[in-house]
Amino acid sequence: MGINTFNIEEQGFLTTKLSEFIRWAQRNSLWPMPLGISCCAIEMMAFAAPKYDVARFGSEFLRFSPRQSDLLIVAGTVTYKMARVVRKIYDQMPDPKWVIAMGVCTSTGGMYRSYAVVQGIDQFLPVDVYVSGCPPRPENLINGLLKIQELIKKGVPPKRDPIFI
Repeated sequence: MGINTFNIEEQGFLTTKLSEFIRWAQRNSLWPMPLGISCCAIEMMAFAAPKYDVARFGSEFLRFSPRQSDLLIVAGTVTYKMARVVRKIYDQMPDPKWVIAMGVCTSTGGMYRSYAVVQGIDQFLPVDVYVSGCPPRPENLINGLLKIQELIKKGVPPKRDPIFI
């Protein structure tokens, strides 16, 4: 069922609910705030490169200002010193805001079991989607973006139950 089955050319209009239209616009225009802290950032850069063409999903505008973004992608090892900065960036983002934890180090601290490394950013930040891997492939990050879009389509508010990929 597509737009052509409605014969818009003949009828001249299309009907829908306003809430569904707003969710459609939201999910197809997510503007990510990339927060590349370590090696996962290289894969996040590849995610935005022409080979994977994230523009198909409306997320080609990587915003480096938290006030212009609604999706925070945290990629890499987060130390306790950096945790305050990450939380401050998250707090500056407008609502509704979504968070993707990219990589093992972001999700669980990874191989770094030291006093300086946060053992998962969910200790100080609500996370919507966890993307696994060390480092995760760009395809896996695109899958995480699609999961966020599915949540928006269903009308699920941010930070309910996290999704593990």
